[in-house]
Amino acid sequence: MSDGGGASEELRLTDSLVRRASREVDGLLYRPEWHLLEEADLDRLAEQLIGNRQRPIPIFAYGSLIWNPGFAVAARHRATAIGWHRQFNIPLDHFRGTPELPGLMLALASGGSCEGLVMEIEPGTETESMRAILKRELVARELSGNARWIEVETAQGRSEALTFYADPVDIDLTDLPVAEQARLLSRANGAAGSGAEYLQRTAQGLQQAGIHDAYIWQLQDLVASEIEGWGEE
Repeated sequence: MSDGGGASEELRLTDSLVRRASREVDGLLYRPEWHLLEEADLDRLAEQLIGNRQRPIPIFAYGSLIWNPGFAVAARHRATAIGWHRQFNIPLDHFRGTPELPGLMLALASGGSCEGLVMEIEPGTETESMRAILKRELVARELSGNARWIEVETAQGRSEALTFYADPVDIDLTDLPVAEQARLLSRANGAAGSGAEYLQRTAQGLQQAGIHDAYIWQLQDLVASEIEGWGEE
């Protein structure tokens, strides 16, 4: 949800706090029972998702794709996802978490709206760009249903864009109070890094795009409080 306020304010979740919360962890990037997507899987999924769509292909980015797209981007536009809001509701015991230091992954949940970026795939790079996006976002066959086209609004009007983990399927979701989300994210560490780092980089990416999400702003403030309070425990 974007309200315009706070976009120019300093983040409370500073680099020094993120460093304090981050540590090297001998964890798993992926769950061992998963079947990772192979090139043929990626191409088949891409054909299902974009085969009949006009070019350029628009990707709605609301989290890590904003600050680390990993594909050839032709243009970026601010956009509002109609009927969706950000929520850390996917439990992580791998990647940026472990069973001992569990984390949360950001997704889109039904209801409301939120601002993000529509990133257009550079025409002519669809094959390699979609392979990169799907390999990173969907990871495994067990998660391959987590892509969908959603309605977005840009300065040019309403259209559709492809996004990931909007009302995630085949995943046991959690619906925690924001204070509990902050507690988990402040402590979460895994093979791919810390929850605090992920949250900070997402907040920074939104801020650099001129987007203020009240939920993300509150969460980074609470995570900063959690980390600062460790010295008092």
